[in-house]
Amino acid sequence: MDLGKIAFLETLTLDDESGIMGAILVTDAETKPLEFRVTAPIKTTNFQKTLYGDVLLEHILVELISLPLINAISEEIDLILVKDPLFLGVNNKQGVRVIRVHNEGGQNGSSKKNNQDVHVIGTNGSTLYIETSKKYESELSEIKDTINSLAESRNLLEPFERLKAACEQVHLQKTSE
Repeated sequence: MDLGKIAFLETLTLDDESGIMGAILVTDAETKPLEFRVTAPIKTTNFQKTLYGDVLLEHILVELISLPLINAISEEIDLILVKDPLFLGVNNKQGVRVIRVHNEGGQNGSSKKNNQDVHVIGTNGSTLYIETSKKYESELSEIKDTINSLAESRNLLEPFERLKAACEQVHLQKTSE
């Protein structure tokens, strides 16, 4: 698998009244930014909370954040990296592989129990784990090799920190206007 462009997909939960913002950062293989998109804060109503119940957050992350952001980017991407396991649901709605990267073993917090975590060695010998949904489970070995080569020279969790900081800056800018 050739990895030319990677997307990092993340959310920022604001205070209860401000909602959740989503952002996507498209980078080259060296994690240098190529494109950035952000959603407006998504605020849920009490009625939505009642109707959706436990699936509300997954609905927000997949339908209201992931899909609009993926559809909005102009770059052709090879892989989407996420930290939140609920984002893996977007694999069934579009064609770019979504892979969860995290630094805790044993699928802690994962809603997808259909595959075992695969570990990769990151910068400074740190261990990262990757997982995906059942749709791309058969490709996980090839994806692991690709991510391993990238993780040797790049901290794959660092772009998520950039995304959170960028969301905070956008939010602060919007609230000060």
